[in-house]
Amino acid sequence: MTEWDTLNRRGLLLGSAGVGLLGLGGCATALAPAPNPVPYAERRPPIMPVHARMDRLFDITVCLRPFRAQGPRLDAEQVGDALVVHNYGHGGSGWSLSWGSGAIAVRKAMAASPAEIAVVGCGALGLTSAILAQEAGAKVTIYAKELLADARSARATGSWTPDSRIALAGAAGPQFGDLWEEMARTSFKRYRRYLGLPGGPVEWTDRYYLSDPTPDTGPHEPPAPEPLDFAAYTDRIRDINPRPETLPAGATPFPTARVRRTSAMQFNIADLGHTLMADFLAAGGRIERREFRSLGDLAGLKQKVVINCPGYGARALCKDETVTPVRGQISWLIPQPEVNYGVFYKGVSMLSRRDGIVVQALWGGDMLGYGDDHEVVDRAEAERAVGILSELYGRMM
Repeated sequence: MTEWDTLNRRGLLLGSAGVGLLGLGGCATALAPAPNPVPYAERRPPIMPVHARMDRLFDITVCLRPFRAQGPRLDAEQVGDALVVHNYGHGGSGWSLSWGSGAIAVRKAMAASPAEIAVVGCGALGLTSAILAQEAGAKVTIYAKELLADARSARATGSWTPDSRIALAGAAGPQFGDLWEEMARTSFKRYRRYLGLPGGPVEWTDRYYLSDPTPDTGPHEPPAPEPLDFAAYTDRIRDINPRPETLPAGATPFPTARVRRTSAMQFNIADLGHTLMADFLAAGGRIERREFRSLGDLAGLKQKVVINCPGYGARALCKDETVTPVRGQISWLIPQPEVNYGVFYKGVSMLSRRDGIVVQALWGGDMLGYGDDHEVVDRAEAERAVGILSELYGRMM
């Protein structure tokens, strides 16, 4: 019997003892406490292995994240007789910051108390902005070429990553940190409304960061600095983010020398998108399929206040060359309901969602995919990423 089996067995015995004590009522006080109580961390649900095989791969998707060195665009401009409030350019933080960013855009859009508002785009930013505009009292119509299921937002990882390639430290300006914190805290609080709902649109799950010691092969050159200085702001919200902990040897079945664990919020985007769409329509919202070729086309809408949320499409729609593509690819393995955690190992990320096991290559750091606008699937990348997970779980078994 392995040490991990022993820990699980001890946890089960302790749980059974607890049930027995409740049944004994007053007699329970006569029983001596267990000599070696099992720590809380050892009594978590068992860590089940992922079936990391290419024959379980059912899709590969590619998404272009809309990155702006200055941070998201949230200004307003007059286009003909329409007021256009922009809300795009969130890099890898679109879902995470959507409610906070939308709240800022809606405040600007509602300054003149319009009875009707148009929202361009039906992704994460468009849907949340539309719902917030409804709550502010406006009648809202979404205009979009694609609904959420076909939009780039549907191909996101689905993790709470509020400062993932959100800006460059030197370009965002000294005031952007305060704005980012406002968006992050507003979004975090809003997402609490979706915890515990049927379908699990938003959940908390554990994440495990695994590493093996690097063999000492002599003197090493210091790692080359990142070409770009991506801004990092998570220290500003340490009070709402769980802190990672290093686990003792044998505390998990993972076969690596070092295991760190934290918990993070995740978005099951299929369920979350369905919930948001249902909420928007139930509140009287309308959706009209339409494609806009230029920003001037927005002046032709009957609504004279527009919240513009085109995501990466802003590069063409607004002729905005400050929008830089950041390519990301996801390999989708068949869902496993018994797997309810995420793993980071050898540059590969695995996140279990209700709609599939999300596998991503992260080697190359924040520069991975930067400036790459190719949305063509790279199967070799998928095979390598799944292969790394297969090696991990092969060792684990």
